[in-house]
Amino acid sequence: MRRSVDENAHAAEHLASGLADGLAAHGWTVATAESLTGGTIASVLSAAPAASTWFRGSIVAYSPEVKFGLLKVPRGPVVTEACATQMASRTAELLGAEVAVAVTGVGGPEPDEGQPPGSVWFAVVSPAGTHTEKLVVEGDPPAVLAATSEHAITLLHRVARGELP
Repeated sequence: MRRSVDENAHAAEHLASGLADGLAAHGWTVATAESLTGGTIASVLSAAPAASTWFRGSIVAYSPEVKFGLLKVPRGPVVTEACATQMASRTAELLGAEVAVAVTGVGGPEPDEGQPPGSVWFAVVSPAGTHTEKLVVEGDPPAVLAATSEHAITLLHRVARGELP
């Protein structure tokens, strides 16, 4: 079922609620590096209240060649912790953000790079350090995309609250 524009705006506001305050307390801005989500995380963040004060932008590196070229990910598999970490670090550098979250994975419905559908690596870089984790999300590609986007924003909240490096 598709949501209306108002429902999407409300969902974005709910997901990003409080994020601006947490970031402002540190004087941090945020950027995103997205592969399988194709800009969905950036769309949610940019619709949040006062986003222009803390959201720097996004790099959608859907193609491995964009990861290798622009984001300087070493050639090889891209559904990896190292890829997610490099995507986040380089995006923070390119967009001048203190915090960056990156996602790379297999949206499905077929496996890729020997990884099952729903395999997703997350990386968040901040002045406090780097946090990475892998999830395997159940569901069809739209469900994987939605769960990945929501989890990435949850990680940003946790970094802003000082719960993660």
